[in-house]
Amino acid sequence: MKSMTAVRTGLCLPLLLLAACASQAPVADETAPPATSATAQEMVALIRASGGDGEGELAVQPLRDPMVDDLREQALALEARGDVPAAVVALDQALEIVADDPALLQERAELAVLQQDYAAAATLAERAYAIGSQLGPLCRRHWTTLEQVRLAGGDVAGAAQARAQVDGCRVSGPERY
Repeated sequence: MKSMTAVRTGLCLPLLLLAACASQAPVADETAPPATSATAQEMVALIRASGGDGEGELAVQPLRDPMVDDLREQALALEARGDVPAAVVALDQALEIVADDPALLQERAELAVLQQDYAAAATLAERAYAIGSQLGPLCRRHWTTLEQVRLAGGDVAGAAQARAQVDGCRVSGPERY
């Protein structure tokens, strides 16, 4: 006769295996061809344009640390000169000062796209979205980053899902009289 522990183990093991299978995140097909012909620079231009000018909509703007602003400006200047690795260093220094700034994380994600480090870009954009206001121009940039990264990885369905989230970021500002 089997012991109760053996019976319980026999009953629980299949359930645990099933739960483990169900909780695994889908793995992207590493061999899938890119679903876009856009260059990294074109992708970043599209991401930045998706934010728009924010005219007439609600956007949350936190107070900025002057040292962080200097590093952000330095990163922009370095990127404009084509020195993306140095721009990355500047933004990484800014993130050491303010680790949870959604705008900085998004800017860093865009530099990761320029470096074609799509895994890092996705991680940074997802983190920025999770801790950000989840609406407005910055929100659209997060989701457009995820769309472009997924297209670059050949994940057309995932890109479509990200694209569908972009419109949910648009919120009109309050009426002013």
